[in-house]
Amino acid sequence: MKLSMMINYSGDFHADVAKVIELEKAGLDVVWVPEAYSFDAVSQMGYLAAKTSTIEIGSAILNVFSRTATCMAQTAAGLDMVSGGRFILGLGASGPQVIEGFHGVPYEKPMPRIRDYINVCRMTMQREKVVYDGPTVKVPLPAGEGTGLGKPLKLINHPVRDTVPIFWASLMGRSVKATAQLADGWIPIFFDPEKFHTVWGDDLKAGQAERDPSLGTLQISAGGMVAIGDELIGDAQKRILDYSRPNVALYVGGMGARDKNFYNTICQKYGYVSEAAEIQDLYLDGKKDEAAAAVPAEMLEKTNLVGPAGYIKERLAAYKEAGVTHLSVSPVGADPVKTIEQLRDLL
Repeated sequence: MKLSMMINYSGDFHADVAKVIELEKAGLDVVWVPEAYSFDAVSQMGYLAAKTSTIEIGSAILNVFSRTATCMAQTAAGLDMVSGGRFILGLGASGPQVIEGFHGVPYEKPMPRIRDYINVCRMTMQREKVVYDGPTVKVPLPAGEGTGLGKPLKLINHPVRDTVPIFWASLMGRSVKATAQLADGWIPIFFDPEKFHTVWGDDLKAGQAERDPSLGTLQISAGGMVAIGDELIGDAQKRILDYSRPNVALYVGGMGARDKNFYNTICQKYGYVSEAAEIQDLYLDGKKDEAAAAVPAEMLEKTNLVGPAGYIKERLAAYKEAGVTHLSVSPVGADPVKTIEQLRDLL
């Protein structure tokens, strides 16, 4: 199981790079770079590639609306080139708030669009002439559109690899099924290794039944906060876990509309039906602190790694058993390098 960590898109990037360099020495395998509507992730990943030597660098995520499909493929090939074959392409749909509100692009057919992008990225990196007619991507432009001068082209350069790992950040239903069918890896949220089948099991099974064997086993990147210490039991453990309450409340309570919030649905499918409704009601009423307080303690404990070394070792075994290949962690405390070293020793 690889160790991975996401940097903060609103933090001090240069300080984060210095931290990543130290964490690489400590055994961190993958660094994920988000984008949302912050500085573009591509520039930052190129800089990270120049400053590191062994760590894999992944986007988490690049949305499939603000770049064309072939531009996404060029980006993946270019980042794989400058990193010496260390790039992971993390794709996602983002949401209408960002896509329509920041990029000014209609948020239409997100799931078919990601499918099209995966297909075009793989075709482009294998240096095929890009001729593609999908529900959301048509290359070259069809007859009657544009100048009519477009013709099929293939990537000029020879990529370092003829493919890069493509991870899909999907939440529910058909998107998770398509992820299990088409993508190299999956980036879920609020992943409970003992209960995840109650939320996504049927969709994962259906997608894997249609999966091309050449893709290999679906990789999974999941995890949460991590803090390791013999003192982290009882109230001490609870105090650390409470750090994640506002973020969970934001997603479960404040994302999407009242009747269409996939994060809230995930919480319900885990069995926290009344709690999910209460969190959403409180959050949408502006009572954010009360919403955070309503997040179930069990959900926080099961989706994070906080406790003594022996307990953490048991949790790591549960993640492995669930098929997690990339443990995505957010170290808590003054010495993240020590935390990563502790985790590496426990794996």
